[in-house]
Amino acid sequence: MSTTLYYIHDPMCSWCWGYRPVWDALQENLPVSVSVEYVAGGLAPDSDEPMPIDLRTMIQGHWNNIQTRLGADFNFDFWTNNTPRRSTYIACRAAIAAKKQGYEKDMIDAIQRAYYLRALNPSDSDVLIRLVSELSQQELGSHQEQSINVDQFSADLKSHETQRQLERQIQLAGELTDQGFPSLVLECNGFRHPIIRDYMDYHVALTDIRGQLVNQ
Repeated sequence: MSTTLYYIHDPMCSWCWGYRPVWDALQENLPVSVSVEYVAGGLAPDSDEPMPIDLRTMIQGHWNNIQTRLGADFNFDFWTNNTPRRSTYIACRAAIAAKKQGYEKDMIDAIQRAYYLRALNPSDSDVLIRLVSELSQQELGSHQEQSINVDQFSADLKSHETQRQLERQIQLAGELTDQGFPSLVLECNGFRHPIIRDYMDYHVALTDIRGQLVNQ
């Protein structure tokens, strides 16, 4: 039985950051028959324009709300240390480029921590290259067969093929759900089932997944 759990996300989605502890716990407890596939839905296209003040205020409000409701940490220095842009596609492409070397999850984690904890701007390509350089050092001597190649990542980040893969993922995300990010969809034997998402308890999604598997 072929079973895939799609995780529809954006590396710069603040609700995805708030969901991280639950998502991590869910992955650790998934049945071995379930494989996970990340689908970058893309929050915002490429842009060099500074983010309007009203949009900055709205997103900071989201951060405050998530911090209050879920306990997620945010470094609000981001808003004074950077010139924010509403531009997340490049972070999505970074995850795709890293996946080509087996580092998709590591890159998503690095982007989230850079954005929300280190007040760095993942909309900037030089920040993404810096994160990969740091990752390459961290992974030396680790469980990976080889560390991530920074030059290859840099080339893949701006390649037409990576852009095409992002476009395919955005299309797939739209086919899978209209519930925004993050969302979970289980595909089992060709049938797709939306999975209940609870921001505080991974057991809710896990119970739903197990129920869908039993019904197949």
